[in-house]
Amino acid sequence: MDPFLKSILSTSFLFSVLRVATPIIFPALGVAISALSGSVNIALEGIMLVSAFTGVVVSAYTQNLWISLFSAILAGVFIALLLGYFSLKLKADIILAAIALNLFSSSITVFLLYIIAHDKGVSSSLKSLVFPSVKFAFLEKIPILSGIFNNQNILVYIAFLSVFVYYLIVFHTPLGLKIRAVGQNPEAASSVGVDVVKIKLYALILSGVFGALGGVYLSMGYVSWFGRDMTAGRGFIAIAASSIGGNLPLGTFFGSFLFGVVYALTNFLAPLNIPSEIIQVIPYIVTIIVLTFYSARVSKEKEVGEE
Repeated sequence: MDPFLKSILSTSFLFSVLRVATPIIFPALGVAISALSGSVNIALEGIMLVSAFTGVVVSAYTQNLWISLFSAILAGVFIALLLGYFSLKLKADIILAAIALNLFSSSITVFLLYIIAHDKGVSSSLKSLVFPSVKFAFLEKIPILSGIFNNQNILVYIAFLSVFVYYLIVFHTPLGLKIRAVGQNPEAASSVGVDVVKIKLYALILSGVFGALGGVYLSMGYVSWFGRDMTAGRGFIAIAASSIGGNLPLGTFFGSFLFGVVYALTNFLAPLNIPSEIIQVIPYIVTIIVLTFYSARVSKEKEVGEE
C-alpha cells in the first residue's frame, strides 16, 4: 500500500483530525447561534485571538488554568458585546463592525504582546500553562478507539460536549426558542413581547463564549504559546462550516469535521515533495469550493420554492 494512503487510513490520522477540528468546532457553533438570531457574528477571528492571548498571559501570571480560562472567556464576551453595542445600539452595519473588531484584535494583541513579552511574534518568554490531555482506562481495551480518542486534550472533549450543549440551548430552552423566533421573523417575535435586541445580544454573548473556547484551545491546548495572528483564518472557515451545516448542531459539527480532515491532510502532506505554499493554501481553496457549492444549492432551493 502507498505510504501516504496507509498513513491517512491510520488511527493517528483520525486522532489528528479531532485535534485540528476542535478550533473550528468552537467558533462554528458561535457563528451558528448568532446566525439563528439573525445577527451573524463574523468577528470570531478577533474573539479567538483576544481570548487566546488573554489565556496565555493570565495563566503565565496566575499559574491557574481555571482563572485563565475564565479570563479568556470574559475577553471573548467583551469583544462580542462590543459588536453588539456597535450593531444593535449604534445601528452600525454588523459586517463592517465585525471586520473592524477583527483588525483591532489582530493589532492590539501584537501591541500587548510586545509590551508584556517583548516580542512581536510569539509569547515564548512567558511561562504559560497548557490544558492537560485525558486518558480513559476503559478505552485501553479497544485498540482502534483508544488510538483515536485517548490522550486528547481535555478541550477536545469539551468541544464534543459543546455540540450537545448547543443543541440543548437552541431546542430545549426558552432562550433558544426566542433566538430562533427572532431570527426567522423579528417583527412577529416583537409583537408577542420578545425583546429582539436583547435576544440578539444574548446570542452574540453565547457566540463569544464558544469563540473564546476555540481561542483558548489554540494557545493552551493545540500549542503552548500565543503567536501573532495564530487563528490563521479559522474564524472565517468556521462561517463556512456552520453554513454547510445549516446552523444545526450535527450539521455544524460535521462541517467542522470536514475542514478538520482537510487540515489533517495538509499536515500529512508536509513530508512530501510539495511546495509548502501550496499545502498552506489548500484549506482556503476548499473553503471557497464548499461555499460556492453551498451558495449554488441555496439559490436553487430558493428558485424551487418561488416556483
